[in-house]
Amino acid sequence: MHSTLIQMSLLMACGIGWRIFKPGGLSAEYTRHVLTSFVYYLLLPAMVLEVLWTSELGKRAFNFMLLGFSTILLGMLATWLVGHLFRLENKRLGAIILAAVPNVTYLGLPVLEQTFGHWARSVAIQIDLFSAAPIVFTLGIMVARHYGEGFSDGHQSPLSFLNAPPFWAAATAVLLNLTGQTPPFWLTGVLQKLSAAVVPLMLFSLGLALSWRAVTVRNIPYVLPIVLIKLFIMPFFAIMLVSHLPMDGSYKAASVLDLAMPSMVLGVVFCDRYRLDSSLYAMTVTVTTALSLLTLPYWHHYLIHEFVK
Repeated sequence: MHSTLIQMSLLMACGIGWRIFKPGGLSAEYTRHVLTSFVYYLLLPAMVLEVLWTSELGKRAFNFMLLGFSTILLGMLATWLVGHLFRLENKRLGAIILAAVPNVTYLGLPVLEQTFGHWARSVAIQIDLFSAAPIVFTLGIMVARHYGEGFSDGHQSPLSFLNAPPFWAAATAVLLNLTGQTPPFWLTGVLQKLSAAVVPLMLFSLGLALSWRAVTVRNIPYVLPIVLIKLFIMPFFAIMLVSHLPMDGSYKAASVLDLAMPSMVLGVVFCDRYRLDSSLYAMTVTVTTALSLLTLPYWHHYLIHEFVK
């Protein structure tokens, strides 16, 4: 696990270095936009198609969905309670509620694949597509609209996330999987080559998104409860729940570790669009990502001992 995190950290450090030195005059924001668009519209759908086409679905997918929904909703509820307890202003409250959603894909997928093996990619993808993404693009948008400052995006439906390449790929893969179709060798080769680029580009893009300039003393009191909820309470709850689900030990360990990831990067987009506290959110992502390099090895050790042995 430590070796894996060192590799992940070095790839993220490359992104941080790009943010600082701006090679070719390309800013971190512009570079990240191009790379994430490339991953989102081509590479990630290829990986989703490759993985879900040949994965075992059925009850296991339902268990991932139940675990993901329950854990993420608990985290969002806990941050809402903390925000109301301390009477945070709306733009900060909305930001910390969104920060409860874990980075199950951009960090979770690389960590799971490197830690458990290629089979674990299916865990991260299913938790993302069947629980995290639906929550983000429905409840997450409603939270951002409610606590934001009146931004209007017309008649866009919260269900618009279904009209996206990864979900088209997922629907196609599930259909092919359930009908027993076998992927042709040439297509498998193409999908594997495209998929191979996902992990390094995701980690590099995550590094581009991290900014220590966002870390300010005034935001520390707001970030500390999120760190506690995100990196400790949510994984602990996931362990309690997954213990009662009928899954193999390795899948239990991988799914909990995926939900122990730091705050998702995508939330900053919602903060900007709906005028929430973007600086607070950016600090939360940076701090939880940095601290996760310490907490993830602990959770991994515990999960292996508890479920895999």
